[in-house]
Amino acid sequence: MRWQQGPRSENVEDRRGMRRPMMVGGGIGTLVIVVIVLLLGGNPQALLQQLQQQQQQGGGVAGPQDPAEKEAEDEQIKFVKHILGQTEEVWAQQFAQLGKQYQAPRLIVFSDVTDSACGTADKAVGPFYCPGDNHVYLDLSFFQELKTKYGAGGDSAQAYVIAHEVGHHVQNLLGISDRVHAEQRGMGEAEANNLSVRLELQADYFAGVWAHHAEQKYRLFEEGDVEDAMTAAEAIGDDKLQMQSRGYVVPDSFTHGTSEQRVRWFMKGLKTGDVEQGDTFQAREL
Repeated sequence: MRWQQGPRSENVEDRRGMRRPMMVGGGIGTLVIVVIVLLLGGNPQALLQQLQQQQQQGGGVAGPQDPAEKEAEDEQIKFVKHILGQTEEVWAQQFAQLGKQYQAPRLIVFSDVTDSACGTADKAVGPFYCPGDNHVYLDLSFFQELKTKYGAGGDSAQAYVIAHEVGHHVQNLLGISDRVHAEQRGMGEAEANNLSVRLELQADYFAGVWAHHAEQKYRLFEEGDVEDAMTAAEAIGDDKLQMQSRGYVVPDSFTHGTSEQRVRWFMKGLKTGDVEQGDTFQAREL
């Protein structure tokens, strides 16, 4: 995949290696620890300075990192910046055609855990978009898991993941997400899940729309790249994940769509590149 083509986004924030502060604000908790330090003969002034510095930085820096590992992660950061930059350019053009202005999301790269407006972002949750702060959250270790656990390796598989989350941002800007969530509040679980599936499949479609225009503009894909992206979409279908974890599937509990559906909507977006043809909510068959 020729991912080095196109602009590099400036909307990537690297929080890797940053630990969440043990205390927030101060108050009684800080006072108690200061008293303990005094009793043990320590220097409370040094402790307070350290705590203040941690809070200003959002946490403490983790220990030394293996140089080879750091180089590999830095290359991943470059990759993320290029893919996000491509989505910014593509969606700015698409929004302009709709008579709207695109506002790019911020992508937070973190390790293990960080804070978001939607609550704690944990690596176990996987990549996600938070409409509360218009940020995409990504622990880079997910890319390795995508390869080893789900068999979806390759740059284009990773690019699909980012483009899908940006697709949710597009839905948020267009007011689609708010409408769906408002409708879900008056529904039963099965009906609400059905709307969630349609929302996710549309994000897959929007990922395909990005791929269509990025390919035209940058000649992005090499042999096998589209197949890698399809493998990623197929690997995280509800039916496949439930079969792997339970040994059976419960369609009414699906919230993201089947493997076949996810691949089909991504490929439809890739082939058409037309935002208007991605209305999964009016589709009779998904």
